[in-house]
Amino acid sequence: MDARESDLKKDLDATLRARGELGEEYEAALVESFLEKVDRRIDDTVERRVRRQVAEQQMAAARDDRSAAPTDSWGERFGFGIVSLVLAIPLSAIGGGTGHLPGLLVAWAGIVGVNVVQAVRTDPGLFRRRKPSPDDDRES
Repeated sequence: MDARESDLKKDLDATLRARGELGEEYEAALVESFLEKVDRRIDDTVERRVRRQVAEQQMAAARDDRSAAPTDSWGERFGFGIVSLVLAIPLSAIGGGTGHLPGLLVAWAGIVGVNVVQAVRTDPGLFRRRKPSPDDDRES
């Protein structure tokens, strides 16, 4: 039992004791007073929950807005591709010269890996499977 429930129970006990001491002529006023306290407690709880849900929705919307924005401009992507190709030449020469075909394959695996990571970073949904929409007219 949390503190709010304990307070509510104490209020109910106090209301029942007051009814016993004051008599039935004050019963309606005592019940009305207790119900107002319960109403306020319910309103506070609902308000807190609504505030929390609104804050969660705002945080989710802010995350979606931030992730939906492009992380790189076209120029940055183009520049990364050019640098990758320029560096591929000496890396291929070093890998092929020291490790022959396996060295060349390792060098190019690294080059491809770096470019794949860059592509996924700029477009996180790049390798996800596209869900067919009901509007697609494909013959099975």
